Amino acid sequence: MSGPGKRLRAAVQHGDRDRQHAPQEALKLLKEMPQAKFDETVEVAFRLGVDPRKADQMVRGTVSLPHGTGRSVRVAAFATGDKAREAQEAGADVVGGEDLVNEVMKGNIDFDAAVATPDVMALVGRAGRVLGPRGLMPNPKAGTVTPDIGKAVRDIKAGKLEYRVDRQGNLHLVIGKRSFDEQRLLDNYLAVIDEVMRAKPSTAKGRYLKTVTLSSTMGPGIKIDPNRVRGTVSEQAPA
Repeated sequence: MSGPGKRLRAAVQHGDRDRQHAPQEALKLLKEMPQAKFDETVEVAFRLGVDPRKADQMVRGTVSLPHGTGRSVRVAAFATGDKAREAQEAGADVVGGEDLVNEVMKGNIDFDAAVATPDVMALVGRAGRVLGPRGLMPNPKAGTVTPDIGKAVRDIKAGKLEYRVDRQGNLHLVIGKRSFDEQRLLDNYLAVIDEVMRAKPSTAKGRYLKTVTLSSTMGPGIKIDPNRVRGTVSEQAPA
């Protein structure tokens, strides 16, 4: 390896971690880093200029990655009767009503995402103290409480992610696997950027994207210039 790629890799490895990159440059650098013995997950992390303690500054929603996450997602469906069968046919890994709620309340959680039909939410609410802290509580705003439960299961299996900013204004989203080529990672990254920008609260003041960092599971954080999150100068107001 030679040229700009070698210099970028050396910069990160030798401590110049404050340098900010354009998205494609950051992805190229990530792909050139030494590989782990497994297929690492690639993630983008944001520090947002919002106060999540205020209801009108909560940033949450869903985003569908055009190339999926590259990992198998186990989906639980809280449903009964015909809707339970619909969820099973759509590929749900765990399906149930009160029986599934009881298992969850015992701490038996063998899934990565959850959906529910509206008619069972009163039951699911009993497990809120277990599901909520894990980010697994179905929510109508995220499309995970819906009568069309088959579609909800298929969407998650295809790469639809739910996101929610934490109390410190941080947000983390998976954009794929290290084995993805640069274009697929870029496509997924841009889908995430567009969604996070769309979700900007109208009440948020000053700089919305404070920091944007790209990383793989075992790799160092690579900073993306908040003013060039799509590769061009943004219209983001200065701090």
